[in-house]
Amino acid sequence: MEVKTRTEKLVVVISIKGRIDTVAASELEKRISETIDSVKNILILNMSEVDYISSTGLRVVLSSAKEIKAKQGEILLVGVQGLVKKVFEMSGFSMMFKIFETEEDALKQE
Repeated sequence: MEVKTRTEKLVVVISIKGRIDTVAASELEKRISETIDSVKNILILNMSEVDYISSTGLRVVLSSAKEIKAKQGEILLVGVQGLVKKVFEMSGFSMMFKIFETEEDALKQE
């Protein structure tokens, strides 16, 4: 798994590439936690290059959302597709998160 972080218009964007399995989930959780302190209102998780997410990965996304919500922030998801999209739909995550096709669409939420 590769994780890249950048800031755009006061929004932090974390782009994830690869598999979010049990091993990678702990690294992702660490990277998100380190980033949350610098988030003003919105953290975007770009998942357009994620081809697998485990239940541990789902837990990381959910716990990160709770952590940022406590600071009056929000996580927006971008590019959820394929098997990952099916997992989000089956788990109900697609109802809990705002999911956008592109980063540009998500950035309009700022």
